[in-house]
Amino acid sequence: MINIRTAEEIALIRESNILVSKTLAEVAKKIEPGVETKKLDALAEQFIRDNGGIPGFLGYHGFPSTLCISVNNQVVHGIPSNYKVKEGDVLSVDCGVLKNGYYGDSAYTFAVGEITSADKELLRVTKESLYKGIEMARAGNRTGDIGFAVQSHCENAGYSVVRELVGHGLGKHLHEAPEVPNYGRRGKGIMLKEGMVICIEPMINMGRKEIVQEDDGWTIRTADQKTSAHFELAVAIQKGEAEILSTFEYIEQVIGLNE
Repeated sequence: MINIRTAEEIALIRESNILVSKTLAEVAKKIEPGVETKKLDALAEQFIRDNGGIPGFLGYHGFPSTLCISVNNQVVHGIPSNYKVKEGDVLSVDCGVLKNGYYGDSAYTFAVGEITSADKELLRVTKESLYKGIEMARAGNRTGDIGFAVQSHCENAGYSVVRELVGHGLGKHLHEAPEVPNYGRRGKGIMLKEGMVICIEPMINMGRKEIVQEDDGWTIRTADQKTSAHFELAVAIQKGEAEILSTFEYIEQVIGLNE
């Protein structure tokens, strides 16, 4: 069942998403060569709890951490550990929060210090594709319109789109209907209606689209070991442009990147 949210519910979902966005900005302040990913995780958990939230990922289906931190060829669901971040790493950080009974969910891929020009381009195109998808997220369109926008933008740049992992509805549960694939055909898929809240999250690979699961049972990486990027925002569907509920604004103030 696809939930249609009231204006009051959307306001609460926005509040949770703003907390996620601010949490990712706090993490961004500490991303530098030498920091252990588990320290970033502990910082995020503390910040969420200090601001009246509950970590949305911690314990979700048994996941052991507050953040998913996926490095370089890891696509998503990386578990924070003793790994020390290195200059040139590409770090996808995904965060979820439960506050006032509703979830927030967002992800951003960070460059650690100076990264290769090829990795910079992958991050740029992946983030652009997210906004291309959001442009299509309006009442009367379909999930295939979002997927087509993301897929065509990334494939035209020579990248590939992960098929097995998709965006999703968001609300009282972290993952709700409908699924929002990052590939598809225009005019196909679920019809978008005013009041739906969805997460759009392109997961884009430098090389081939195939993925494998690592032995920890969580971490997903690229089969060819090439870099992957991941950006995610939550949006509320409206008649015109979608209302973006989470934001990269706080993060990009920290890292000195202007839209």
